Amino acid sequence: MTTTATLDFSASADRLGHLGIEKHLAAQPGVDSATANPAGLSVTVTFDESRTSIEALRKAVEDCGYHCAGEVLPRHVCADHGGQMAMPAATAPVRHAGHDRLAGARAVAGATAKPSGHDAMAHEMGHGAGDMQSMVRDMRNRFWVALAFTVPIFIWSPMGGMFTPPAPPFGLRLDLWLFILATIAVIWPVWPFVVAAWRALRNGILNMAVLVVLSVGTGYVFSVGSTFFFPGVQFYEAVAVLLVFILLGHWLEMRARAGASEAIRALLDLAPPMATVIRDGREVEVPTAEVLKGETVVIRPGNKIPVDGEVTEGASLVDESMLTGESMPVQKGVGSMVIGATINKSGTFRYTATKVGADTALAQIVKLVQEAQNSKAPAQLLADRASQWLVLVAIVIGVGTFAVWYGWIGAELLFALTLTITVFVIACPDALGLATPMAVMVGTGLGAMNGILFKNASALEDATKLDVVIFDKTGTLTMGQPKVVEVVAAEGRTEDEVLAAAAAVDKGSDHPLAVAIVERAASLTLGAMSGFETLDGRGARAEVAGKAVLVGNRRLMDEEKVSLGALTDRADALKGAGRTVVHVAEGGRILGLIAIADALRPSARETVAKLRERGVQVAMLTGDNAGTAARIAGELGIDIVLADVLPGQKADKVKELQAQGKKVGMVGDGVNDAPALTQADVGFAIGAGTDVAMESADVVLMKSDPHDVLGAIVLSRATLRKMHQNLFWAVAYNVVAFPLAAGVFYPFTISPEAAAIAMSGSSALVAVNALLLKRTRLEGVARRAPVEPSVPPMTEMKA
Repeated sequence: MTTTATLDFSASADRLGHLGIEKHLAAQPGVDSATANPAGLSVTVTFDESRTSIEALRKAVEDCGYHCAGEVLPRHVCADHGGQMAMPAATAPVRHAGHDRLAGARAVAGATAKPSGHDAMAHEMGHGAGDMQSMVRDMRNRFWVALAFTVPIFIWSPMGGMFTPPAPPFGLRLDLWLFILATIAVIWPVWPFVVAAWRALRNGILNMAVLVVLSVGTGYVFSVGSTFFFPGVQFYEAVAVLLVFILLGHWLEMRARAGASEAIRALLDLAPPMATVIRDGREVEVPTAEVLKGETVVIRPGNKIPVDGEVTEGASLVDESMLTGESMPVQKGVGSMVIGATINKSGTFRYTATKVGADTALAQIVKLVQEAQNSKAPAQLLADRASQWLVLVAIVIGVGTFAVWYGWIGAELLFALTLTITVFVIACPDALGLATPMAVMVGTGLGAMNGILFKNASALEDATKLDVVIFDKTGTLTMGQPKVVEVVAAEGRTEDEVLAAAAAVDKGSDHPLAVAIVERAASLTLGAMSGFETLDGRGARAEVAGKAVLVGNRRLMDEEKVSLGALTDRADALKGAGRTVVHVAEGGRILGLIAIADALRPSARETVAKLRERGVQVAMLTGDNAGTAARIAGELGIDIVLADVLPGQKADKVKELQAQGKKVGMVGDGVNDAPALTQADVGFAIGAGTDVAMESADVVLMKSDPHDVLGAIVLSRATLRKMHQNLFWAVAYNVVAFPLAAGVFYPFTISPEAAAIAMSGSSALVAVNALLLKRTRLEGVARRAPVEPSVPPMTEMKA
């Protein structure tokens, strides 16, 4: 059985080491694919469970020289309690990364699983827990240590030159005193880079750490040699200041990268740690991870709902905004489905747990977001290859620079070596490596916070290229539920009389049209009903307050010889306008007409208009006849109408548009939409739709709001702009940096310290530019829910 898991790894100084992890994991037996995210420090692996396991994959990551925090799971799936994971008694534990986890739980992305307390690599690199925040703190500490010892080096060295320094303490020679200070300032602070460079070379990868070690190491080793073994100049001050700027840049960049994963961390914090369930007839508070499928969960005002389920007792308003982005609380009653991690606002209710652990909506959302962030856009594949070649180019240019300046031109050794170090330092493959994943990480995270879930980076990029978006009418542009839109009473009768008579007959029926009538008459007093009889294909009859009442179509009226009289023309007009007309007769005489239609979603017309403004054509796909479909399309301002389409023909309609050279998006919510969603260049599944539709789609819209299609496209375009900006900067920077560092523009040259600032600044700029996406105003993203009109426009509901 093929499944997908996401593992965390530590790589504080090794931002291109993900390529080595991908390469090593892909070579493991049973692994189909591995894609790593250097910005999020995690890798998603698709593998055959019969041939390998999570533990084997974790070991493979550690074989590469990385600390592996293990499989990443949401906290309500994998909750640690005093070192042992709480779990149902019926579930067998499996040791995993220093804690137990639920056996059989599907691997899903989410919170970092708690790492083992005996991880040698974590201690070697100074990362106790191995997560991003601990690595940010570690890099900060290394920066401050390097700075603290670099200041006296700068003062005592000739480079400072600001004043005559005091004599070195203990009668030491100046070069020995500088050696001691530089050793403290360099060895511990640079160690993560040494480790990263070693494991990169061992895995056949050239990365940023290799260049840092070459530049800092060359200067330090040469200085040590000139101190103890041969006469010459020392680079202690240059090396120390260089490392300070490198550490500062890495620290700031890692802080920015940590900010990019805020969306994931916010999702992880949603699930409550504890839940109240009924066991042995009494309420018991247990960890959320222990809630079993089928158990009864008790929810009180203000409680967070721990797992998904179906309400069996009570009613309340539930705030689902944290998962769907919908700001208005949703009414829940018996039979309603509730979602784990949402908040109960008012009443008390009980519900049966239907999805627990890795099957909950929260777990699936986190999985989608993590896998999307770890997937690679086409541009990133090229950038990954280019970043490796860039390191090799830097080494070749650095060695060539030394050979030309020292061996051919005859420059001083100090000058030639300084230029060589500058070349090593200024090359920045990290900017190339981070350009795309940082933008993808922020874009998908921002989408998740707004109920827009991209399954992969390719969908994010493809959504920017759409020429036409097809909406399946029912359930996407419309509510998919019939509503009473007009009541016409016969002369001498009232609308309330018509509704009351029809509702009295229909109150025992579950037909959608009957439900719509009863819903509209909810505030009316209904007469006693008896002798109910269903008339197949025509309607129903019953005795209401001692009078015979007929409710049905025109055919029923004709069979019972009920004359419509003056209402004949009105009935024809309503039918011609796309309404379903229900006739109501009492005592053999027409009482009135009830017009029913499917309500348009409040945001449908605005969505169509905004998409057209952005150059995207809109098509409507429906099983309605051409006349009715044209009227609905005209009301919404839709360009292309695909009418009389049978469920099995939907994918063919998508192919027809693609054959015209168009990039096609498909929006659907039903099982019969799945083939069309798969066929489309980008498939959008409305959140209220079926699991099959969501599996087939590339983008899942948590709300049943077509306006989120606009939000997804706008967000995709904004994210792609950030990708292009970052890639342009990364390429342009390196094109200018190499000749500048190599002395091509002599006498204008730059120092290694300035090169370190430029190199670190380049990576930080890419990260910060991606984070600016969060502050960009995007239509359809972080948008308030539209105010529902009291009487929404209607379209035909097929009877």
